[in-house]
Amino acid sequence: MVNKPLISNRVAQIQKSAIHEMTRLSKEVEDVAFLSWAKPTSDTPEHIKEAAIAAIKAGKVGGYSENAGLLPLREEIVKKLKRDNNIDANTAQILLTVGAIEGLSAAIMAIVDPGDEVILPSPTYSTHIRQVVIASGKPVLIPTIEEEGFILDLEAIKKAITPRTKAIVYCSPSNPTGTVFSEQQLRALAEIALEHNLMVITDEAYEYFVFDDHKHFSIASIPEIRRNVISCYTFTKTYAMTGWRLGYLHADEAMIPHITKAHIPFAICAPVVSQYAALGALQGSQSCVSDFREHYLAARNLMCERLDRLSSVFDYQKPGGSYLMFPRILLEEGKDSTAFCIRLLKEGKVSTTPGIAFGPTGQSHLRLSFCVPLDAINKAFDRMEVYFR
Repeated sequence: MVNKPLISNRVAQIQKSAIHEMTRLSKEVEDVAFLSWAKPTSDTPEHIKEAAIAAIKAGKVGGYSENAGLLPLREEIVKKLKRDNNIDANTAQILLTVGAIEGLSAAIMAIVDPGDEVILPSPTYSTHIRQVVIASGKPVLIPTIEEEGFILDLEAIKKAITPRTKAIVYCSPSNPTGTVFSEQQLRALAEIALEHNLMVITDEAYEYFVFDDHKHFSIASIPEIRRNVISCYTFTKTYAMTGWRLGYLHADEAMIPHITKAHIPFAICAPVVSQYAALGALQGSQSCVSDFREHYLAARNLMCERLDRLSSVFDYQKPGGSYLMFPRILLEEGKDSTAFCIRLLKEGKVSTTPGIAFGPTGQSHLRLSFCVPLDAINKAFDRMEVYFR
């Protein structure tokens, strides 16, 4: 028999997810205080669940939708993009996906050839790196400027561009840092992309959760670059619908059929029951989104206050958005963020995520999630104060 590997090289080279590994390890520890999960602990609002129930009772969810998604839902998304993102769109430019994550995967598969380079600001969401690798592309991680709040290093991005560079992928507000890239920075990034004819793929999952004087800006609202942009959004974060697995993307009309070619083998179509729930989300009251934002703002402020009491252990940049933050570990043992987080879990009973999961510049950091009840934050930090004392 020929001795050859049975696993593809592109998958074999992907490291085990540190996020999911911490979740697995957390199950081995009794009474854990969780700050590691980037998922809302709130339940899905009632009017969204009722829309799904009504569709089920009406017999509407037993079959596939068209690959692009339900037309009435795409019509509502067109309205939302105009109202909230300043993007002029039509229904032929919208594709419903299995969460934003499948939309990002399909978009990257549609444009990246083996050996193509994809620039990602670092630290970045770990799944974005894996998506490039699975497409047989080469992730090029460009450090952000941490001391200025993890903003883009535009000069470093320019210097990183080569003849093999195909795209730039970014997340704003950022996972894991909570940075909201400014309109000024994104307009400058658009100029770079146009100059080199690059695609820009955005992950805008946390678009509604921005704080203080920060404002979310969608790069596809710039008319000159719109043909070069694929913008990915989600219902899962906005409406506490992580389990419903529904997102969507917007791209140039000529690009959608090619992205759909990748979408079909991954998913055929997005879950139909979730599409009807999303229709209820867009057509119903938006007060739930405001309520979530206000809770996350209060939770962020509390987490910052508690971190201030541990200033000998952590230094941090206050996040301008999302429900995540990325403190630097000041202790010597924090140089290995994985070992640090495992010890904190097993000895302090607090679950966090190692910064190394988000790229090499994430080492000596950890990610904390504040999409949890305020009591959960206090519980975790009470334990950390005892542990580090």
